[in-house]
Amino acid sequence: MTPFTGILTSLLLASTLYAADSADLALRTQATNSEPAILIEAGKPIGKVSPLLYGLMTEEINHCYDGGLYAELVQNRALLDDPTTPVHWSMVASGSSASIQLDDKQPLNSALPMSLRLNAPEAEETHPVGIANEGYWGIPIKADTRYRASFYAKAAPGFTGGITVSIQSPDGATVYAQGKAEGISQEWKQYEVVLQTGKLNPTTKARYVLSIQKPGTIWFSLVSLFPPTWKDRPNGFRKDLIQMMLDLKPRFLRFPGGNYLEGDTVKNRFDWKKTVGPISERTGHMGPWRYRSTDGIGLMEFLTWCQDMQAEPILAVYAGFSFKEQLKAGPELEPFVQEALEEIEYVTGPVSSKWGAQRAKDGHPEPFKLHYVEIGNEDFFDKANTYDARFTQFYDAIKAKYPDLNCISSVNPIDPPQKWVRSRKPDLLDEHLYHSTEEFLGIASSNYDKYDRKGPKIFVGEWASREDKKIRPMNKAMLTQAATGSMKATLGDAAFMTAMERNSDLVLMQCYAPLFVNVNEGAWQWRPNLIGYDALHCYGSPSYYAFKMFSTNLGDQLLRVVSKDTSVLACATRDSKTGEVLLKLVNAQSTPQALKIQINGVTAVGSQGTATILSASPEETNTLEQPMKVAPKNSVVKGIRNSFSYEVPANGIVVLRLKTR
Repeated sequence: MTPFTGILTSLLLASTLYAADSADLALRTQATNSEPAILIEAGKPIGKVSPLLYGLMTEEINHCYDGGLYAELVQNRALLDDPTTPVHWSMVASGSSASIQLDDKQPLNSALPMSLRLNAPEAEETHPVGIANEGYWGIPIKADTRYRASFYAKAAPGFTGGITVSIQSPDGATVYAQGKAEGISQEWKQYEVVLQTGKLNPTTKARYVLSIQKPGTIWFSLVSLFPPTWKDRPNGFRKDLIQMMLDLKPRFLRFPGGNYLEGDTVKNRFDWKKTVGPISERTGHMGPWRYRSTDGIGLMEFLTWCQDMQAEPILAVYAGFSFKEQLKAGPELEPFVQEALEEIEYVTGPVSSKWGAQRAKDGHPEPFKLHYVEIGNEDFFDKANTYDARFTQFYDAIKAKYPDLNCISSVNPIDPPQKWVRSRKPDLLDEHLYHSTEEFLGIASSNYDKYDRKGPKIFVGEWASREDKKIRPMNKAMLTQAATGSMKATLGDAAFMTAMERNSDLVLMQCYAPLFVNVNEGAWQWRPNLIGYDALHCYGSPSYYAFKMFSTNLGDQLLRVVSKDTSVLACATRDSKTGEVLLKLVNAQSTPQALKIQINGVTAVGSQGTATILSASPEETNTLEQPMKVAPKNSVVKGIRNSFSYEVPANGIVVLRLKTR
């Protein structure tokens, strides 16, 4: 018996994916009365597929950036994570007179007002004294790899030595790589050292150490260590995580996503001006998920990230709502409206403009393209119901200066009516849906059928399926589950993707969330997630592969699809250049489902096609140890005609590519 019997029974009774109209009825009558069937009208596209349909959203949650995508290996590099204690730092010393402590009397600059003072009056060559950083759940080390170490330092009068920089085992018995910085003076200066490892077994059980062999007092600030990064960029990204995203072929990136945009307070919002320029001038800020962000991934990094992926930027601007405080529309909000206009100028303005010139100074003279701006994030949490007025103030200012920009409302039709924007007509509405697999199976056949096609378009800016309706993403019970979802959750995800793709005349963009999770204990706050990792490895959840199957198999023409007497969910598009029909099928039952697939409106169908199949038991999942346990398999399908039989595997997701003319 399938675990989804109730939902599937209702789907069978409904017997159709679309609301019945005359065209659907005509298609259904073409199949025999007793045979489950999928019927595709391939000769008459019913609309254009949104070219931006599949994209990505990230926010600083689950150590998505710091300890994840952002390749920095040092945790608390600027000594600002705790005001009284140098957390994640320890002293390396054999002499009891040595000490380390935070020092606000020797700041590097106004942006980084705290330094770490090392007192080592008895340091010597046989008894070095230093500081060690534990990294994000360890410092990851690989064989034959170059690491870029850097730090700011100054010495008290009388110090005559250098600073030895090393990566070593936690007990110091094994040194994996070592270098030295000389000429430490009494003024702040940045030092850079390249550390080269040799043959070794990769490990995360390492520490990063800066030590001295002569007596003295040293102050440290902005201590950093980077492995090789994507495109070898300083201040860059983890190669493997970027590649995981590139493999999805995303059409857009929504940033800075989620609650990270608004923060708990106005002060701790994503203040974009503090995220551009040299990292030595970025203060960082406390994020809403109980840890501090370095802001190493700032506005410029987001924009070049989009450029690398050839993806559209979907820019979210702070709109006056934070979880613990909010601003009123009118004069109080106006500085933040101007802040948003300046941010848009930074992205799109010519070098002759103030903020376009700043962008050029930051290394990118050419303006970035920008077509979409989201005003706020999840403003349905605003208990005072002020979003209509705040949205209007932003909308009018943005449209006056940038009339071609599309403005997205963070309040949508599934929210209570008192939350809706009524004073202006948003260009798009951002929906966030986190449901169980059963719930997504229940709504997948009709979720967008009743939407007004003359109203604003839909941006599903966050969505994900979970296995258990009772265990919500932030429940304590969540922590007893794996950080990434199982095949059961994936079936819900795939079901909902058929609904969004089938309605891509209305749903212009959609992105799963959260995208990333550091799976170490204590590193994450939310589940399920699409991609899991530790410091050395990463893997895609089953839902990752389902998303990839959908996003990399998308035509440009939307086709009418009708299901008859089957619970198998389906959607289809056509590539107008090649004539290929791309049919997606989702079977959430525990038994295979035999179908008659009929393609109308084409002259001929190629006798051979391809199938990409993802199928597993509902409880199966992927892990760091078994990253490909649930992964798609490709096969050739023969004997294809305008009407042919096909069996969808149990708990299965299938993409069929069919040649037509």
